[in-house]
Formats: sequence, structure tokens, C-alpha cells
Amino acid sequence: MADLSAVEIVRGIAASRFTAQDVVKACLERIQARNTQIRAWEAIKPELAVVDAYRVDSAAGHGRVRGVPVGVKDVIDYCGLHTQMGSELYEGYRPWFDASCVAIARDQGAIVIGKTTTSEFAGTSPTETRNPLDFDRTPGGSSSGSAAAVADRMVPIAFGTQTGGSIIRPAAFCGVVGFKPSYGTYSMSGVRAAAVSLDTVGLIAQTVDDIDLFHCALTGIEDQVGLIPDTPPRIGICRTPLWDSAKPETVTAIEDTIDRLQKSGATLIDAEFAGDASKLVEYRTTINDYERAIGLWSEWSSDRKSMTDETRQSCEAGLAISHEEYSSASRFVSDYRRTWHAVFDNVDILLTPATAGEAPLGRDSTGDLGFQALWTMLHVPAITLPTHSGPNGLPVGIQLVGPHTEDMKVISFARWASRNLLGR
Repeated sequence: MADLSAVEIVRGIAASRFTAQDVVKACLERIQARNTQIRAWEAIKPELAVVDAYRVDSAAGHGRVRGVPVGVKDVIDYCGLHTQMGSELYEGYRPWFDASCVAIARDQGAIVIGKTTTSEFAGTSPTETRNPLDFDRTPGGSSSGSAAAVADRMVPIAFGTQTGGSIIRPAAFCGVVGFKPSYGTYSMSGVRAAAVSLDTVGLIAQTVDDIDLFHCALTGIEDQVGLIPDTPPRIGICRTPLWDSAKPETVTAIEDTIDRLQKSGATLIDAEFAGDASKLVEYRTTINDYERAIGLWSEWSSDRKSMTDETRQSCEAGLAISHEEYSSASRFVSDYRRTWHAVFDNVDILLTPATAGEAPLGRDSTGDLGFQALWTMLHVPAITLPTHSGPNGLPVGIQLVGPHTEDMKVISFARWASRNLLGR
């Protein structure tokens, strides 16, 4: 039962084939059997999940994600457990209320299983979490626990956040679906922001349909699970200015995807970044470090020695950036956002690498965020699909990107691509 998708759980409970309590019990048993090895969870109180499952089974209403177990990245508040943010500084910190995204999901019948591990303050410091597909490789970050928990079938779906590549990268490394919606789509209320102009709450799941289901539940959009475009899409091939850093497995994944989707009826068109896109990479670091340093000012002033080396280095770099430098970078990115959307005049969706390659060996890094961070900066929706594998048999994902606020279009085209590439 722990192998069921979110959509299958909702339908099974609605048809009285099983209960929310049955599903939660199966997930908790899976976690008990596997988490000592995977280390995906920061905190779990099984009794809270069981009580919530009983409440869902006893309720007269029919929430849109009724009975679906969910993991919550530990920078997102859930009042039943501590929010430690991967930091010693917040050990024992307990919020009074759920974050908005968690509250909505619970009102719609979702059941929080626990808090998943995160890099400190959703940064780049590695966690103890292992990639379920190869314990010697990183699961990615900073949503390490969310990706690992979903990949290992501990829960069908989990919340993550992305400042650079913290949803797309771990999802791709662990071989699951990661969705970063348009900036601001899900409320950041009750979420610890890393860089306020970049941070986006998103989802990691087993299937595109599960992403669709939860996205509709969180936004109030009418359910569109199963819908695909009436005609094959016009797909822009956007290799990005970072293409030279793509490893052979990523190059192969993109080229094979182009060939197969073209045979499925899609129109493939080369799509390039306009203007000086290389500055986006440079200015992303400026904006990220400056906003992180300002956001962590109190913690830095009070007890910087308790921070990880990665967090301290980011704060030090941010504090050395003048407001003028930050403002200049922000203006450039803001102007670029307003003009670059012209790329969608001739295409419906962009195809682009999700990561440089498969999950790298070693767990002293969470991986290169370049291929994800460009789209985070542009505030556009992005989704990764686990379509290929690398030389070590590990997943290599592709990434689909759409226009700002056209999140349902991205999900719909992702479903079309998934069915043509994966048969599901």
C-alpha cells in the first residue's frame, strides 16, 4: 500500500477499498523499516499521523487529497512538530500554527507524516540523508529528505522549497517528479525564507498526476488530472548558456527526448536566451548571498559559530555586497524577466536540462544548481521528469519550463511528455 500514488489513494478511499488509517500505517511501517538507512526524516510522531488519519476517516467531507500522507520540509511550519531548519540554532523551536500550504493541504484531507530533512536554512550544506538509489551519492538539496522519502516510497508526495535548485535537483537525482510553480503561487506564510525574491514552495511526487492533484487542491483550481493538450506541443529546445557544463548523460537525455517527442508529433524549435544571459548566473549569486545575509542577520549576530561552514560563508559573502551592487543586480534580473518571455511567442513549452548529470559520487555536496537556478530567478514554473539514466544506472531528468503563471500548462504538457517518454 505504501507504493500507491496520491491519486490512487484518494480514489481508493473514496471507493471504500481501504481507509486513511490503512495508508498511514503502511507508510509508517515503511519508514520504520528504511529510515535508519535513508535518514530522510528530521522528526516523526506516529501518533499524530494516526490521529489525523482517524479524523479524516471519520469526517463527513471529502477533501480533494483525502487520506494522502505527505512529508513537510523542515523549513515549513507544522504545529505538531518542531521546525529546526537544519540548524542547531533552532533546536526545540515549536511553531503555534501550520504554514499556509500545510494548513490548506490538511484542510483538504492530507495527513502530515513528519518533517523531512533540509540543508541548514535551505542552503547548500549537505544533510545526512542518503540517495535511496545509491547510498554513496548525494540525494541533492536542499529538499534532501523530501526527495529521498518520495523516491523510497515512504510517502507519495512531499513539500519542498527552491531558492536555486532545491526541488528540481533532488527530484532529478532521486528519480522522481519535482515541480517548482511560478514564484508566489503557494503562500510563503509560515515558511522560513532563504532569499525572499527567489524562494518558492513546491512539490516532489511520484507522478505528474499527483503534482496536478495537489496543485489544484492548494490553489483551488478545478481538478484536471488526466488532461493532456488537444494537439502535440511546440517545444523550444533551450540548452541554456550552461550547456558546456552538461555531462554526456544529460546531452544524451536531451537529444533522445528531442528525437522521441518529434516522432510523437511535437514541433521542436531551437530557443535561445536573449541578451546577456550569462549575467543571470553572476547576479543570481549576488542576490542570493545578499538576501540570505540580511535574512539571517539576527542569527549571525547572536551565534554564527553554531552555523555550518556553508551558511557562514554565504553570510560573509552577502555582508560584503553593497546595497548598490544588490540593487543593480536586482534591476537587471527584473528587466530581464519582463523581456525574455518573448521566447514563448513561437513555442508552448521549453525543454532544458534538469541537472548537469546523474547524482555525483560523495555526500559532501548537494550538487550543481546551475541548470535549475536560471529558471528560479526568472520566476517561471518548471517540472522535472525522470526519463533517462546515466552511466551508473542512476536517473537523469529532463526539465520543462513554461511562461510565468502558466503552471497548469506546464503540468499538462509534462503529462503528455511523460506518457510519450515513460508510458505513464
